Amino acid sequence: MAFLLQDQNLIFTGALVLMLMIAVLEGVMTLIGIGISDLLDNMLPEFDVDAPDGGLTKVLGWLRFGEVPALILLVVFLVAFGVTGLLIQMFVESNFGLLLPEGLLALGVFFLTLPQVRFVGNLLRRFAIGDETEAVGRDSFIGCVAVITIGKAEAGSPAEARFSDEYGTSHYVMVEPDESETFKQGEKVLLVEELGAHFRVTRPTSQHLMENN
Repeated sequence: MAFLLQDQNLIFTGALVLMLMIAVLEGVMTLIGIGISDLLDNMLPEFDVDAPDGGLTKVLGWLRFGEVPALILLVVFLVAFGVTGLLIQMFVESNFGLLLPEGLLALGVFFLTLPQVRFVGNLLRRFAIGDETEAVGRDSFIGCVAVITIGKAEAGSPAEARFSDEYGTSHYVMVEPDESETFKQGEKVLLVEELGAHFRVTRPTSQHLMENN
C-alpha cells in the first residue's frame, strides 16, 4: 500500500481508483435504470476537428473510438495506464532502488498505453461488440438511423451514436452534421456519407424512421 501512495506513483494509482469509481457508478446506474452518458459528457473532453481528415480524427479512429463504446475505451485506458506505470516503477525500484519522476514517466506511459487501447478495442469490436464483421462493412451503414449516445454533434465536433443492423448487432460510430444542424444526446440522425473515421448525418424524415423500425 505504501508503494501505491508514493508521490511518484499517485498518478498511476489515481487512474486505477478512477476506473474503480466508474465501474461502481455504472453498476449503480444500471440497477436504478439511469444511463451514465450524461456523466460521460462532463468527464470526456470535447473533440474539435477542423477537417474530416484531421490528425485527431485519425488518432481516434485508430483507437477504435466510435466503433467501441467510449466508456469501455476510457476504462481500458485507465487500467492500462495505471498498471503499466506501476509495473515500470516496481521494476525500477527493485533493480535500482529508486522511483522515476512522475511527470516524465507518465508521458512515456501515455504513449505505451495507446497501442494497448487499440489492441483491446480491436478484440472487443470483433469478438464482443460484433461491430464490424466480414459480412457487414461500414459502407452498409449508409441510410441507417442512429441515436446520439454521447456528446453533441455539430460541425467540427463529432459525437458518438449507436444503431442496430438487421441482424440485431449494435454499432457505435462517430457522426457529424453540416453547419446548419446540431444534434443533442438522445436525438436520431440519418447516416448519409462516410467521412474517414466518422459519418456525415442529417435529420431523418418520418419515412426513414419507419424503414428502420
